[in-house]
Amino acid sequence: MTDHDLAADLLGAPPEALLARAAARRDAAHGRVISYSRKVFIPLTQLCRDVCHYCTFAHAPRSGQPAYLSPEQVLAIARAGAQAGCTEALFTLGDKPERRYRAAREALAALGYPSTIAYLAAMCALVFKETGLFPHVNPGVMDAGEIAALRAVSVSQGVMLESVSARLCARGGPHYGSPDKRPERRLETIRLAGEASVPFTTGILIGIGETRAERIDALGAIRDLHAAHGHIQEVIVQNFRAKSDTKMAQAAEPDLEDLLWSIAAARLILPEDVHVQAPPNLSPGVYPRLIAAGIDDWGGVSPVTPDHVNPEAPWPAIEALAEGSAAAGKILVPRLPVYPAFAFAADRWCAPALAAAVRRGIDADGWAREDDWSPGKLIAPRLPAPRLAAVDPELRRAVARACAGERLEEAAIVRLFAARDADYAYVTAAADALRREVSGETVRYVVNRNINYTNICYYHCKFCAFSKGKTHEALRGAPYDLDMAEIVRRAVEAWDRGATEVCLQGGIHPDYTGATYLAICRAIKQALPGMHVHAFSPLEVTQGAATLGIPVPEFLAQLKAAGLGTLPGTAAEILDDPVRAVISPDKIMTRQWLDVVQAAHRLGLRTTATIMYGHVERPESWARHLLALRDAQAETGGFTEFVPLPFVHMEAPMYLRGLARKGPTFREAVLMHAVSRLVLHPLIPNIQTSWVKMGPEGVAACLQAGANDLGGTLMNESISRAAGTEHGQEFPPEAMEGLIRGIGRAPAQRSTLYGPIGNERRARSFGAAELAPVVQTPPRKVLAAE
Repeated sequence: MTDHDLAADLLGAPPEALLARAAARRDAAHGRVISYSRKVFIPLTQLCRDVCHYCTFAHAPRSGQPAYLSPEQVLAIARAGAQAGCTEALFTLGDKPERRYRAAREALAALGYPSTIAYLAAMCALVFKETGLFPHVNPGVMDAGEIAALRAVSVSQGVMLESVSARLCARGGPHYGSPDKRPERRLETIRLAGEASVPFTTGILIGIGETRAERIDALGAIRDLHAAHGHIQEVIVQNFRAKSDTKMAQAAEPDLEDLLWSIAAARLILPEDVHVQAPPNLSPGVYPRLIAAGIDDWGGVSPVTPDHVNPEAPWPAIEALAEGSAAAGKILVPRLPVYPAFAFAADRWCAPALAAAVRRGIDADGWAREDDWSPGKLIAPRLPAPRLAAVDPELRRAVARACAGERLEEAAIVRLFAARDADYAYVTAAADALRREVSGETVRYVVNRNINYTNICYYHCKFCAFSKGKTHEALRGAPYDLDMAEIVRRAVEAWDRGATEVCLQGGIHPDYTGATYLAICRAIKQALPGMHVHAFSPLEVTQGAATLGIPVPEFLAQLKAAGLGTLPGTAAEILDDPVRAVISPDKIMTRQWLDVVQAAHRLGLRTTATIMYGHVERPESWARHLLALRDAQAETGGFTEFVPLPFVHMEAPMYLRGLARKGPTFREAVLMHAVSRLVLHPLIPNIQTSWVKMGPEGVAACLQAGANDLGGTLMNESISRAAGTEHGQEFPPEAMEGLIRGIGRAPAQRSTLYGPIGNERRARSFGAAELAPVVQTPPRKVLAAE
């Protein structure tokens, strides 16, 4: 459709039909969510060289009133915002007041800055350093150098286009006497921001004398600039509000129908990846109607500061905004000043330090994290109560298909992972009902001991805080390589404490060969014929076979003959090669991992399956991972259980380098258990939850959302502890069973293969003696890899 035809369509379409089309386009692109940014408003200066006839924000210098906020005042506002849970510091200010007022020039000189933009850049850097708030700046018209200077200290910038009508700048127009409101100057600023890769906000101001056709022209100009540079995050459709003490005090305001038409026009003209926003404080009481016109964002809302541009219009309470959004069937979600698409590509759109902070501040969908919970942290998890009454029909259909045992497609699984509010409650309840149908009310666990025989490793996985080598001195603990006698001693001690399993894994030591792994199995089985040996990830198996020069199936057969009972399905991380290439580029890829576990299955060796999630990947990768496991299970049928392992970020190298998120959110972690229950049904019957990563409250939630297994008591836990978990090294049977009974379920000890445990083993596991101090045998020689 040409621009002429589009304009004719928009100007001539029946209003109800136009709004319905806009809402449908919005829903197709953005689903059930509507976003907002929790911000604090910092009016750095209200001096401005422009004299817009509707503005009360800008004013001339006033006696006794500083021209600029001081750094102390800026920080006080920012700190109040940070304390209130804000993530955005919105700097709004007049346009280059030093070009009009001596008072501005003198104030800048006293502060030690040559220009308003230079002072703004310094205050952005100060606020980010001291509070962690993300600066978003609205300083007016800028040149390329000014945009670049602010890009280094802010995550996003903005300037309202308002209109492309030059006649509004003529005598008698609202922009007369305001040189920075010339449309060509504002369009040039937007263009330069695109060239500089700056996430950008712009918008139109309706009701100041422009026509609807001119609004269409303005929206088309924004569309074209975005097509050239891809940098327009959001377009604000702002309705003029008449203010006293302005030249337009008596001007008529646009009515609601005019605003709704303008919103719909924006949604239909702009690309789907450009968000459409309407300020909620300028249209109180009609939130569902604004949503019905096509918006998908409310803009910045402050729990701390007023709207200094529209002081007569208070911000709505965020709870009220959430209720109003829910009334229109939408789920309110917080965002950063950068929207998800820009957050995921932060290295392109943000300066390095800001990009790292953005990654740390988002969830797997790119929205702002809603609480401080992370795997391994001693922070109570929380989720807001559902507000929506209805569940998304598409999601309901996907759940029904999964419960019937159908293989879902990737898009349907991604939709399940996106569940929030009533959808989240529905998915978790359905998973729990399916768990009840499959495994009843019993929660099983195994009494075992983890033995990590070495933390020396020549791989360089970016998520691992456990391995040691020449480049790992800053990480926790010293390198060690356990003597065989210490390995056996720990296994015997575990047996004496009621264990039925030892789980053995370690780094890929450059001196280890397949013979090392065979010797470990033989030594344990010779000392403890009844102990189940659960050992060696597919990576260790691959390395062991390679060192012996034999195929993987042959090596697995030798391990089985030496006493190996089952294999842990670790080293899976994310079974999606583009992600593996980022987090562990030198490790085996997806197909190799699957080949090892399926070779084990064909030899009668059962394995677990895992996922390590919440770092750089997105839900699409989670879906691919689950489908890879489901397909493998359909073929060889050897997985005993699926174990979600949320990324523990605190000491992980890629987090410390600013490359990863802070692990999954609590919602995402619970959903991983629920969605895996649904997607893997009926092929993998057991879903395990990790107490060492989720904590007691977290595993209790997962056990009521599809999980049926609490894993092992562990006795020693080294890998998550090295990454920073605060949940301890052992969860003894007394604590396990207390937690299980506390949620109304029945505990049962199990074997590694989910068989029953004899009375003697169970009795020994209760009231067990304290563990003797472990001996971390130091490396016995300098390693070649070091």
